[in-house]
Amino acid sequence: MLDTQPDFTVVGAAADGADAVRRSAIVHPDVVLMDVRMPGVDGIQATRQLTAADGGPRVLILTTFDLDEYVYDALQAGASGFLLKDVTAERLFEAVRVIAAGGALLAPDVTRRLIAEFARSRPLPGPDRRISPDQGVAALTPRETEVLLLVAEGLSNPEIAGRLVVTEETVKTHVSRMLGKLGLRDRTQAVIRAYESGLVIAGRRDQR
Repeated sequence: MLDTQPDFTVVGAAADGADAVRRSAIVHPDVVLMDVRMPGVDGIQATRQLTAADGGPRVLILTTFDLDEYVYDALQAGASGFLLKDVTAERLFEAVRVIAAGGALLAPDVTRRLIAEFARSRPLPGPDRRISPDQGVAALTPRETEVLLLVAEGLSNPEIAGRLVVTEETVKTHVSRMLGKLGLRDRTQAVIRAYESGLVIAGRRDQR
């Protein structure tokens, strides 16, 4: 299905997580579509190995959802987002392009609900980070903190620009600086950090 798109080339398929890591080291894909539950090396372990490497691929998780607890772990392992396995072909194509371009899948409300739920109930211990959540958030300027809150709401750069009455280029600058200060790779991880730090509390609209 992916090969039907003129801007895609499928460079390989893998039977499990270990096979995905091995093949990726050979063919160097831009994006990996990763299942979660597999024998041997599962999708979480494979995602962690793939994203830990310099210049490694971006990972898009495929899941059956239904509050799959493993999805949150996969996002923490470095995945850039996830899709349901019954996704339409058009949505899959769009998602691959977004991930390949350096974006993250935050638009669906289901994604934010999932991240919020597991960030609230199962925070990642501090030693697995480069800096602790409190230190990271405290290092942000008021505007960067505001941008982080809006990213956690799932707003796109144009939407944030409209909310703050600034240019989209200004928003991109704030997002880039915010990610850099927090030691994060993309917006998905920024949403997780916002919840884990306590800056955003699941179920509350006013997060200040």
